[in-house]
Amino acid sequence: MIRKKWKFSALLLLFGLLFLLVACGSGGDAASSGDSEGDSSDDSSLKDSYTVATDSSFVPFEFKEDGEYVGFDIDLINAIADEAGFDINLEVTNFDGIIPGLQTGSFDIAIAGISITEERAKKIDYSDPYYESGLAIGVPKDNKDIKGIEDLEGKTIATRLGSTSAQYIDANIENADPNQYEQLDQAYLAVENGSADAILYDAPNVNYYIQTTGDNLKVVGDLYQAEDYGIAISKGNEDLVAAINDALATLKENGKYDEIYEKWFGKKPE
Repeated sequence: MIRKKWKFSALLLLFGLLFLLVACGSGGDAASSGDSEGDSSDDSSLKDSYTVATDSSFVPFEFKEDGEYVGFDIDLINAIADEAGFDINLEVTNFDGIIPGLQTGSFDIAIAGISITEERAKKIDYSDPYYESGLAIGVPKDNKDIKGIEDLEGKTIATRLGSTSAQYIDANIENADPNQYEQLDQAYLAVENGSADAILYDAPNVNYYIQTTGDNLKVVGDLYQAEDYGIAISKGNEDLVAAINDALATLKENGKYDEIYEKWFGKKPE
């Protein structure tokens, strides 16, 4: 009888040890699982600040006034950053250096009236479109020969280095001589002093320049190659793209986007 009790007690002890081993093993798995989820969450979080590249002479989107950079794009990216919860470090560069800078990691984000194209989308990511644009022709007021795109054949056309308008000239206007400038004011000056017959560039910039500065220029022809602007983002930052898109959508819903648009273009977007 004593031996049976001893055997029964030993069995109970054995079962108890097995139960403890199983429980500890389950607890360890749970802890591992929790740590894994925590790591994943950290990977998806945004940084506190990002380097934003922009241009210096694309009025009214970005330009320098009274020692500060202002414009539609500047107001918009600041509003997006506030909404998304990160700070920005603004860096100004020539337009043709923006895409390479995003590729090398010198910049995280860029906003500078950057048209969304398939070729660029192979190198960078884009936000959702935030502005619809197109190309316009500007010529001297006393010019009666150039009335549209077909009249630019064989002409000297000023435009911006690295822009979609420069690509458009090469692809669509026969025997044209595209003079590409790093700074837009150089392109307008070329038309004004007669070293170029016309300027072909983004319509809002051409119109704004003529309204505010180029009294001796006029716009002719139609709006060519309608295109959207997007905020450019270095490849592989899906969380940042999503955060910018969410913030942009919120600004459009709450009226802040319309307020910024009206400030710089004098009317609400259609």
